[in-house]
Amino acid sequence: MKTILQTENLTKIYKIGKVETHALRGVSLDIKQGEFVAVMGQSGCGKSTLLHLLGGLLSPTGGKIIIDNEDLSKVSDARRTDIRRRKIGFVFQRFNLFPTLTADGNLRLAERIHSGNGGNAKRRREVLSLLKLENKMNNKPLELSGGEQQRVALARAVINNPAIILADEPTGNLDTENSHIVLDMFKELNERYGQTIIMITHNPEAAKNCNRIINMLDGRIIDS
Repeated sequence: MKTILQTENLTKIYKIGKVETHALRGVSLDIKQGEFVAVMGQSGCGKSTLLHLLGGLLSPTGGKIIIDNEDLSKVSDARRTDIRRRKIGFVFQRFNLFPTLTADGNLRLAERIHSGNGGNAKRRREVLSLLKLENKMNNKPLELSGGEQQRVALARAVINNPAIILADEPTGNLDTENSHIVLDMFKELNERYGQTIIMITHNPEAAKNCNRIINMLDGRIIDS
């Protein structure tokens, strides 16, 4: 199976004045296309830093990140931004939805940013239906519950069929019902469409939905 994402001896050091914090200490990963991977570990182990590095939101202190055969350290800033925009979908605990746009409007904006055109209304309805939001298309974020807003954020992340979905504690603030809806959507994307998903979670029950679990401790992978 094709490797879609790889890291080699990845390190990240945060500096505040003379104080250094080693967030990642030589992380090497190999993620195959179509895998559904959970990354687990105690708070502060480096898992969110790893996710932000994989998505090109942070630059590593050392090591390599290779996405679909492109080394992020060897491409221009413009190309790195293009890779992030076209190949990666992000799901965070904070929804970051545009408050003046409806659920459908938030998805249409994501489509325009990706392709520059008006998007695909059928695709938007399909994704919102999978997330049980078909009756909320014309609602703005303040008219939605927290769980519904998270599901719209997930729909926005997957609307353009990114090669990789990076999810940071996507069920962390959700109740049981909404957590199941989000995880069922991930499984659907993975099993039916072969979507590659990397999910940060502290919840063992959520991790059971994945094909593989990577455990981290003190900035290192301890087992996979």
